[in-house]
Amino acid sequence: MTVPDDDSALPDVDALLDEVGFDAGSSVLTRRQAEVLVYRERGAAQTDIADELGTSRANVSSIEASARENVAKARETVAFADALDAPVRVPIEAGTDLYDVPNRVYSACDDANVKVTRTAPELMRLVGEAAGDAVQGRQVRVDITVAVTGEGEVTVRRS
Repeated sequence: MTVPDDDSALPDVDALLDEVGFDAGSSVLTRRQAEVLVYRERGAAQTDIADELGTSRANVSSIEASARENVAKARETVAFADALDAPVRVPIEAGTDLYDVPNRVYSACDDANVKVTRTAPELMRLVGEAAGDAVQGRQVRVDITVAVTGEGEVTVRRS
């Protein structure tokens, strides 16, 4: 995130939205949500954004929260679609040792003739990070699914 040189200088939101190709008709974000995210990602304070948009700081906060929730849902939807299309899906049950996950994934990928693009340590780290609190230490605490695309990309979802 970059911070404006002058606290009162807000970025040209229209130019930035055009530059990144924002289209409210095909986005999960409203135009106002996109505007607030542009300002916030450029370091603008909610009070300055509220002044610019002619609204309250509380309203800007609410718009930002809704926008971030919509972005999270969109990412989850994409992850779901990627996992659904993946030729390899490996269910990992709660109680599984994280160190056992790579061999299970590699075995399933071998059966499907899919090459994994991750080493065993990278795969364990990715699973541990992507699963969030579903993995604690070396222990899988909640059922998860590790999916591997035909290109070898790995995604992790709670089951």
